[in-house]
Amino acid sequence: MGRTTLRWLLALSLLSGLTAPVLTAQAASPVWVIRGAHNTVYLAGSVHLLPAQDAALPAALDRAYADSAKLVMELDLGKLDPLAVGGWMLEHGTLPHGVSLRAVLGEERYTRVSAAAAELGLTAELLDGQAPWVIGLELADLEYLHLGFDPQQGVEEQLVHRAQADGKSTAGLETIDEELGALEALSREDQLRMLDQTVTELKESPAQLQEVVSAWRRGDAERLGALLAREYRSFPALYRALVTARNERWLPQIEQLLRGDDNCLVVVGALHLVGPDGLLELLRKDGFAAVQLE
Repeated sequence: MGRTTLRWLLALSLLSGLTAPVLTAQAASPVWVIRGAHNTVYLAGSVHLLPAQDAALPAALDRAYADSAKLVMELDLGKLDPLAVGGWMLEHGTLPHGVSLRAVLGEERYTRVSAAAAELGLTAELLDGQAPWVIGLELADLEYLHLGFDPQQGVEEQLVHRAQADGKSTAGLETIDEELGALEALSREDQLRMLDQTVTELKESPAQLQEVVSAWRRGDAERLGALLAREYRSFPALYRALVTARNERWLPQIEQLLRGDDNCLVVVGALHLVGPDGLLELLRKDGFAAVQLE
């Protein structure tokens, strides 16, 4: 496996070989405009964390927000209760009672994961009892922090703070149970595979992740595809859980917004937009053409 999991998570979610037939040849921004009968829906790709020193949003995203009455995200961060999220993780993200992490991982993998965690300031004791997919996310989050990515400067965090200050309504396309439940539902083998890949990639260079952010800012879907998606085809369970199934759930909700009267800004992970299973192509098949905003 190549080094892609950290980059996937950066452009997908808190969690196709990407050709982009519906995109313009000259990339302009990570925002697309879709016209409804009586309104406009702006569909924007996001990277969920941004470097603290490079956190300003693209101008096109600022314009789309200003022209929208409602902000729609994967999760409604404006109404997300941290205590409820913590409760969900305790219920769904832990190993069965009496089952140790060492037993689940095996000695060799346990040693490798413990060493990686120690480098990021976590002891093996803090990890014990957690499901492999949870540990993978925790290690990736800590590595992002180590590399200077700021959770408070992510695209959605910035926008939801603006919406709250401006009195704009917010909504989500899915619940915590749907988003994280997709990872919980992965087979134990696939959870271990995801964890292995994340541990291998923890030495990912800052320059490579910065290249993801640069391609996102330009709306350069072809480059994002080259950087991020080469190996989704070789990990179909993760591709299905994180991309295809979610796009299928979100599509009717976005089309319902296009039948409304108010302009909306919809923000999802950048990789949800492009490729044959991406939202732009699914919308095109249903008669909704998207134009990239400059």
